[in-house]
Amino acid sequence: MIYEFEGYKPIVDESAYVHPQAAVTGNVIIGKDVYIAPGAAIRGDWGKIVIKDGCNVQENCTIHMFPGVTVVLEESAHIGHGAIIHGGHIGRNCLVGMNAVVMDNVELGAESIVGALAFLKEGMQIPERSLVVGNPGKIVKEVSDEMIKWKTQGTKLYQQLPNQLQGTLKECEPLREEPEDRPSQSKKYETWGKTKDSES
Repeated sequence: MIYEFEGYKPIVDESAYVHPQAAVTGNVIIGKDVYIAPGAAIRGDWGKIVIKDGCNVQENCTIHMFPGVTVVLEESAHIGHGAIIHGGHIGRNCLVGMNAVVMDNVELGAESIVGALAFLKEGMQIPERSLVVGNPGKIVKEVSDEMIKWKTQGTKLYQQLPNQLQGTLKECEPLREEPEDRPSQSKKYETWGKTKDSES
């Protein structure tokens, strides 16, 4: 659902896909090929939220801020299931892992990766290409070329998803049993653990 608030209407590029079960409110700008998943809450009621081209915000994520703050997700930022971005700035081609929390005034440098369940406390300045894990979050190493290549491939799947959803998603009645001719789905992408093992 898209909501106007105090005269601010969200701006959504026509190539983006906002799921009907997401809530996008107020002063929000959503760029090209962006995917906003069901259950995401993007609240531009107290400040501005800019989600640039090629980003994805997955199921049950929250993006919000203190009054007067602008939250920016730079191009191709990838926000994993259940993550919270509160007043932070997410750099280009970053990955924020599932259920991670990025607090106010955090600057996450380009091509950084935040591990699942990590907590980035207020005001952290994370250099480009950092791998951040834990609670509190700590930089444990530099993101390798192989790791950022893996991340970029995963984000490309999400950049293709808006067009696929616009073309094929529709409400339907469920089947009562699995048809014998139901096709299998292709393995387009693997976890980092499997990818790393296959390259070593």
